[in-house]
Amino acid sequence: MSGGVVLRRAGGPDAGAVADVWLRSYGAALPTVVRARSDDEVRAYFRDVVVPERETWLAEADGRVVGVMVLAEDVLSQLYLDPAWRGRGVGDRFVALAKERSPRGLTLWTFQVNKPAHRFYERHGFVAVESTDGSGNEEREPDVRYVWRP
Repeated sequence: MSGGVVLRRAGGPDAGAVADVWLRSYGAALPTVVRARSDDEVRAYFRDVVVPERETWLAEADGRVVGVMVLAEDVLSQLYLDPAWRGRGVGDRFVALAKERSPRGLTLWTFQVNKPAHRFYERHGFVAVESTDGSGNEEREPDVRYVWRP
């Protein structure tokens, strides 16, 4: 399903396309969650912080960025796919890569309202270990912490 898709580290020139995938995905997957940052702030954050300072991976198909994953040691801090690319195996490949890069385990946060993400991560062996009222995140949205241990 994800044949022809290349996973590679993102570089500076990729920051705009990576941010655009994040914006499209967030809007489609989380329509009820109020974003804490404007589109321009998101783009600047990816350009100035995420891509240059974090382990940022992208999925590319036919020269177009269709997904992004960001790792921070054992934290899978971002995994977003272009809405047209959901259900095509790209997310599965990203999770396999994250497990390979962090073989002793991973943790992540997702919003409680994002039930498709819960199903996706649980299918990949992640277990919900904590739920919060959202007071600890920028969006003030209730969230869930997931953990994967080999």
